[in-house]
Amino acid sequence: MDNFNYNFSTIEDIKEEEQRIHEEYKKKLAELKKIQKEKESVGQVFTKGLLPIYVLHILTMGPTNGNDIAHKIGSRTNGLWLPSTGGIYPLLKKLEKDGFVVGEWDDPKKKFQKFYSLTPLGLKEYEIRKHLLKPRIEEALRVFKIIYKDIYK
Repeated sequence: MDNFNYNFSTIEDIKEEEQRIHEEYKKKLAELKKIQKEKESVGQVFTKGLLPIYVLHILTMGPTNGNDIAHKIGSRTNGLWLPSTGGIYPLLKKLEKDGFVVGEWDDPKKKFQKFYSLTPLGLKEYEIRKHLLKPRIEEALRVFKIIYKDIYK
């Protein structure tokens, strides 16, 4: 057992130390929350901007399920981007609601796995998004290169 040698002469000293520790804790917690927010905002570039188009792209290769889509993205990006199925399945539901994909159960009675396919409308949407996003992605790549060069010359 650790031996702590505190030299507190009064209750006030103990309360001051508690307050100091509490303030230090709040400061560290705020720093961690800031880091988490920054990570989330960087992640949103991928999940809100690139994930929908990339899911549609994966589906142009043929029907598949959400778990397989996540694995294919991870594989195609050499493990640099591993989207969670927790982000993919809600997106697939939205795409299905919008009529861009259709989901069919492998066994309608057991409902074990749902396989998604692009609809003709989904293929059209993919082509439109692909065309619209190309200049934005190219611009983002140029900006990233400039920032990278500025910071890491």
